[in-house]
Amino acid sequence: MSDAISETNTTATSGIVATLREKFPQSAEKITPRASADHPAVNVPADAAVAILTYLRDEHGYEMLSDLTAVDWAEGSSPRFTVVWHLLSVTINPGVCLRVAADCASDTEPEMPSVAGIWPAANWHERETFDMFGIVFTGHPDLRRILMWDGYPHHPLRKEFPLAGMDDELPDPEVEAETKARLVAAPMAGGPFVASTGNLNLAESEPRAKDQSWSEENPKPENLKG
Repeated sequence: MSDAISETNTTATSGIVATLREKFPQSAEKITPRASADHPAVNVPADAAVAILTYLRDEHGYEMLSDLTAVDWAEGSSPRFTVVWHLLSVTINPGVCLRVAADCASDTEPEMPSVAGIWPAANWHERETFDMFGIVFTGHPDLRRILMWDGYPHHPLRKEFPLAGMDDELPDPEVEAETKARLVAAPMAGGPFVASTGNLNLAESEPRAKDQSWSEENPKPENLKG
């Protein structure tokens, strides 16, 4: 990142933070700059997120929700989950992006107000985030899993979920009873998250990869089979 880009982001972020603090004085202490390598970014409190996002859409031209996702800071972290909205201005500030983030209050039962009423595009983004991270979006009109099947007990983008996946039952008990088959975790050898000699040792930054590089020749340990 160039110094020029960094300075531009810092200036833009400071301006947005000041504007939001003035507009939402009751939340001013929790509206803070957020570290970002590309776009201006701010942290906001969860209980004011909908009002702040609505204000940014209506008064600052961020009409488009280009993405909505979350961060899992791993077990033991508090706050553990952060929801992130990626906003894009197409009229007042054409092409200008803004990243807004809010921490979930609970580390074990994370919730965040839905913004599907502000941007209809949030509907599927929130379903995906609920499916992958287990974050419940309160007020969502139809919060169902979108990638995994109903009844699946895990959330695959949580940090404790193995990179290779997990052995599990098939989604249809009748099919499993007939075929006697189960879902089997994928071998990790050669996978994108497994470091190889001479390359960056990803095991240092993602230690679970080191312990899950089992394959047909190096089978999964019995004590790790679910």
